Amino acid sequence: MSNSSPVAIIFGGSRGIGAACAKAFADAGWQVASTYATKADASAPGRTYQVDIRDAAAVAKVFDQVQADYGAAPQAVIANAGINVPGAPLANFPAENFRQLLDVNVVGAFNVLAEAARKVKDGGSIVAITTSLVRHVVPGTGPYAATKAAVESLVRAMSKELSGRGVRVNGVAPGPVDTDLFNAGKTEEVKARMAAFSPFNRIGRPEEIAAVVRFLASDEASWVQGQIVQPNGGMV
Repeated sequence: MSNSSPVAIIFGGSRGIGAACAKAFADAGWQVASTYATKADASAPGRTYQVDIRDAAAVAKVFDQVQADYGAAPQAVIANAGINVPGAPLANFPAENFRQLLDVNVVGAFNVLAEAARKVKDGGSIVAITTSLVRHVVPGTGPYAATKAAVESLVRAMSKELSGRGVRVNGVAPGPVDTDLFNAGKTEEVKARMAAFSPFNRIGRPEEIAAVVRFLASDEASWVQGQIVQPNGGMV
């Protein structure tokens, strides 16, 4: 496959925000490649690739496969793949759960971002998905927020490192969004309480986040560099 349309790789594109990003880019005329960990999205646009982002060599292989399949290096790389675990105060947070978060959300993100830095086209864009919980403190979410804060530090450093090639690197830090990851294990009462974080008193929609991601990858965001954009309905 080879045409003049730019290529976007969505890491973690099988559901939720990632799937919405894949659709947003496809609707805007991009060629889309997306990855999944265990189950592909049959309705995903373009080609899909299974990868464990904890494996740096496997991540590098995806970039090489996309280059071969699409005949071009990516113009945009979206680092969305990540996990969460049940929240708990730090004193009661299982060490093994924190290790899982670190392995996927920090090491995995590092693998994706490092390879993106090597393989994205000059003048391209890298966008990492983080969370508004880095700035809006909620008891029990510290370990998860800490892993996303680490990703934001990588984003800021990369934005300085890659500016010479015209590559823009930004983060998108959503508030609560109606995804499987968000809804898992939450009662309706908890969801209502989290909806109240926003003065709009609702949970965000995946497509609202995807619109921001697509904007940051476009030429319309040519003067946006090293920023953490927070689509969270006024939560913080």
